[in-house]
Amino acid sequence: MLIKKSVNDLAILGGRSSFEEQLHVGRPNIGDKEALLRRIGEVVDRRWLTNSGPCLEEFERCLRQLLGVSHCDAMCNATVGLQLAMRAMGMSGEVIVPSFTFIATAHAIQWLGFTPVFCDVDPRTHNIDPARVEELITPRTTGILGVHVWGQPCDIEALETIARRHGLKLLFDAAHAFCCSWRGRMIGNFGGAEVFSFHATKVFNTFEGGALSTNDSELAWRVQRTRNFGFAGLDQTDTLGTNAKMSEASAAMGLTNLESLEDFVEVNRRNYLAYMRGLKGIPGIHMLEYDATEKRNYQYIVLEVEESEAVLSRDALQSILWAENVLARRYFYPGCHRMEPYASTMLGVGSRLPVTERLARRVLVLPTGTGVSEEQVEMICGILRFAVSHAGETAQRLRGTDTAQVSAALSQSRP
Repeated sequence: MLIKKSVNDLAILGGRSSFEEQLHVGRPNIGDKEALLRRIGEVVDRRWLTNSGPCLEEFERCLRQLLGVSHCDAMCNATVGLQLAMRAMGMSGEVIVPSFTFIATAHAIQWLGFTPVFCDVDPRTHNIDPARVEELITPRTTGILGVHVWGQPCDIEALETIARRHGLKLLFDAAHAFCCSWRGRMIGNFGGAEVFSFHATKVFNTFEGGALSTNDSELAWRVQRTRNFGFAGLDQTDTLGTNAKMSEASAAMGLTNLESLEDFVEVNRRNYLAYMRGLKGIPGIHMLEYDATEKRNYQYIVLEVEESEAVLSRDALQSILWAENVLARRYFYPGCHRMEPYASTMLGVGSRLPVTERLARRVLVLPTGTGVSEEQVEMICGILRFAVSHAGETAQRLRGTDTAQVSAALSQSRP
């Protein structure tokens, strides 16, 4: 293990990087390679590559059983799943959504010609704040799109109450929350529908993909129609549709990774506990804790950096880590409302999003998953502890270093 003895040993100041290979946030988890190749071989031999083949049907059956839902339809990705859900639920006009989320959530709304109305979040959970939701409802509001950030469920009960009181549709972006629960019931069972992401970077992946779950049979029927061009039979359409189908190869990956899902989650939990131990007591480093009484996938290691305590800013710590080949990420920087096309059309909206603005300056997400060992977690914690314990000298030395330029240069080497 490479030990830092002086600030000169920090890679950003000319020392040797702690890791030869880059450690990524969201490096793909891969299950049994032989089982995957066997399944894909069978797909090729059948020459049934898409259009609801045997792998997809089995995969959707497994998802329904795991989630305890009546319907679960796999998609090519979660963004399209959100769009199909909003259309099937009859949303239009304004849809209230947090700005502290991945940009795809907002884009899904805008792409349909609806208006995302950005809402602030709870400072403790980072999820949409129900009290702020109620303040944003207008005659044009038709729906609420909550996001289970970090796999921590929204305040589902409060949002359901608001939606009923105002006659609004309630949809959840559950991209982070696969294999998580709320009050003992699996995420996937709430609102009109919930949409999961099975992107390569998620705890569970199908190469690329997603799924929409619901207990509403009529809604499921509409989604199934629209994900396949609107076809109602062999050669007739009865509604506007698109191509949102999942391929057989992706479904084969999903079936294979389902067999290893518990192992993936256990590795994440092991790393989470190791980070908890390793970061304990570091001034200004506050780690998000998961509710151990519920099912969690422990997919994200989330820090909030309080610069007044750590002396070093979040961005300085990120640059220090990147130089060590630890590619920590600023989620969800800078907030959807500060990205295009919203930044140009929603001027001043940040004034009603103080928590979002604060989190965008503070949050740092660290690598975990099956590509990161417990020993590597300990080394990452050691780097952070060293940097903060030598914060005064490190900050002084960094004043002559363009940390943003360092991060930009390092990012060019990302795969």
